[in-house]
Amino acid sequence: MFNFLRVNGKRSIFALIISIAIAQGIGLLSTLLTRNSFEIYQTLTKPWFAPPQWVFGPVWTILFVLMGLAAYRVWMSGYYHPFGFTDQMRRALTLYGIQFVFNFLWSILFFRFQWYGIALIDLLILLALIIITAREFYKIDRLAGLLMIPYIVWVSFAGILNYYIWILNR
Repeated sequence: MFNFLRVNGKRSIFALIISIAIAQGIGLLSTLLTRNSFEIYQTLTKPWFAPPQWVFGPVWTILFVLMGLAAYRVWMSGYYHPFGFTDQMRRALTLYGIQFVFNFLWSILFFRFQWYGIALIDLLILLALIIITAREFYKIDRLAGLLMIPYIVWVSFAGILNYYIWILNR
């Protein structure tokens, strides 16, 4: 039933839980540091295509699970690789960690400081890092790379939304 959890014929529930917990934990910490984000979002002038604020929580929860699954598959590829983690696997997981730094910073820049232009720059860097990470994941494990596509789509949409919010709220 859960064949997608098998990598090289092996699976580890512990590694899966750790991978998803790291992703969800970063999202939770970011949310805790920007507790007033819902109030700020309500006061902003938004473009017509802006989703209602209740959409963001479920979408990000799903995206963090998918990111965790992708990282799990790359981690398991290295864990069960005959020669351990290759340089390619280390690079992919390092990029994954770096993109989380920019993901985390965006909420603080956008909501806490309300620096919409700087947040947009952060988001563009984040998008580039996600695409590079997804490509590196794909080289190691096709499914891991594909699991990153919804994240790319959402952050692309978020970039457009961030741009219009910046323009409309100068």
